[in-house]
Amino acid sequence: MPPTFRIASPEDLDALVAMMREYYAFDRLAFDEARARAAAARLLGDESLGRAWIIEAGGAAIGYAVLVLGYSLEFHGRDAFLDELYVREPHRGAGVGRAAVELLEDFCRAHGVAALHLEVERSNARAQSLYRKLGFIDHDRYLLTRRL
Repeated sequence: MPPTFRIASPEDLDALVAMMREYYAFDRLAFDEARARAAAARLLGDESLGRAWIIEAGGAAIGYAVLVLGYSLEFHGRDAFLDELYVREPHRGAGVGRAAVELLEDFCRAHGVAALHLEVERSNARAQSLYRKLGFIDHDRYLLTRRL
């Protein structure tokens, strides 16, 4: 059964946070539930920040995707960042990630976004392969972060 995508609403917060916990464990990222919940709630309540989608199959949530919006002089206008894409284990390798990225690209085009960015763990060769097949380019730069 092909996946379906629906824009997440505030009513999806608990399901989204549960999948975030799974994703962060998979990528070995620190997970602070209170802060994650607050950030997700803010995103779900303010479309100017971006959107989250719940990915479903057979009526069950099998993943999620988060797109956040920004602006870039380098890319000549509005840009977006695929902030998180998570597909639960039994559904990986079945084209769900590809379908999610294509949906996000369509959303971006419809909303005047000039460039879509993402980051991927250096150890996640499977995801890197998918993103390269979809036309993403490694700019041979480092993404540096400082928490404020």
